[in-house]
Amino acid sequence: MINQDILENQVRTVFIAIGSNLGDRFKNIQLAKTELLYNKIIILKSSSVYETLSWPDIKNPKFLNVVLKIKTYLDPVNLLNLCKKIEKSLGRKKSKRNSPRTCDIDILDYDRRIMITRIYLPHPRMHQRNFVLIPLFEISKNWVHPKSKDHIKTLILQLSNSDITSIKQI
Repeated sequence: MINQDILENQVRTVFIAIGSNLGDRFKNIQLAKTELLYNKIIILKSSSVYETLSWPDIKNPKFLNVVLKIKTYLDPVNLLNLCKKIEKSLGRKKSKRNSPRTCDIDILDYDRRIMITRIYLPHPRMHQRNFVLIPLFEISKNWVHPKSKDHIKTLILQLSNSDITSIKQI
């Protein structure tokens, strides 16, 4: 039998998304990455920066987004807590859903786990978001959705033409 402590302390591969549409968007993303590093998160790969319209209100400032492939010893809940702490340290304030923000960090895929308690994994709307799928494809061309089992290329092809044409690599 394997000791539970050993299992819990294994390093996990995780994909996260970082976005910003307030303030110095590039700097906010870089600061979030730096905070992850300070907290013993290993960044294996980072996508290019992508710019997208704000959703659902395109009148709000445009977003910059990246997707990271990371390694961590943190469990999903503690990683989420760290992400929320970083968002707050970068000036994110409590506001209504989808409002402009200095920093937004989402866990997309935590070691292929499926969870629906305390945290939803994989991220429940990631398969609908160009600013997640296209950067994720850049760094993981063979990624498969843990729940639906759809290949990332299939998910991208299911996006609308406007979703595909409205994203811009910076």
